[in-house]
Amino acid sequence: MIKLVAIDLDGTLLNSQKQISEEDKKTLKQAKDQGVKIVICTGRPLAAIVGYLDELGLNEPGDYSITFNGGLVQKNDTGEIIEKALMPLAHIHELYELAVSLNIPLDILSEGTVLHLPTSAEYPSIYGQLNNLLTFEPIILEEMATDRIYNKAVVAIDTEYLDEQIKKIPADFYERYEVIKTRSNLLEFMPKGITKAYGISLLARDLDIKQEEVMTIGDEENDLPMIEYAGIGVAMENAVEMVKKAADVITKNNDQSGVAEAVKEYVLKPLEGVD
Repeated sequence: MIKLVAIDLDGTLLNSQKQISEEDKKTLKQAKDQGVKIVICTGRPLAAIVGYLDELGLNEPGDYSITFNGGLVQKNDTGEIIEKALMPLAHIHELYELAVSLNIPLDILSEGTVLHLPTSAEYPSIYGQLNNLLTFEPIILEEMATDRIYNKAVVAIDTEYLDEQIKKIPADFYERYEVIKTRSNLLEFMPKGITKAYGISLLARDLDIKQEEVMTIGDEENDLPMIEYAGIGVAMENAVEMVKKAADVITKNNDQSGVAEAVKEYVLKPLEGVD
């Protein structure tokens, strides 16, 4: 029996208009009402998903989200952090040097604030266009305090240029960081081992839920670890090929309420036979 469903947002629960379908809302509410934990699992900070949580009714005590690609596990009603993995300032210095050498923009997420670092005058960051719900603040490296919370680093730039520069990232960076594309024009750096699967495993442990009792639903490269981790890993029909290959199930696409289809089939149906 599935007791926890972890769901990605962009390309998964959100359709092409960045909206949640009424069918998805209805189905997830049914699952929650039957005691299943519905957990949004995203690269975004909590401040950027509050509206969606409200739509889904996931703003009550006992509701959780996994944010920053597994870096934080938080209570939705209070924002309290119950599990965390942060990025050391030394890593930011190293990533700053990399960004300068590759002539790419670099943004650092610090809780609900995005810190713009001046690494490329020629190629400014487009992160603000991708997520306008956050606060943006220019900063220089010397102003970054050792006691501030840093969650992850992102590079947001035109897809074609980004793909060319990714080829130039030295191999040893992949040994020290999780380097993943979360969208075609967005590259993210997390401390090694910090993935959506990591965050889900911590929450599942805290809630005494077994790995085989977890279902995950996603579409992008950063969803791959949680698809591989889950008892049932579900890929959207619009998912990238590597996610589809790893998945146990492929559901409809994000414009056809694919989340609802998977939850009805693998979560609600088994519960119908439970006394």
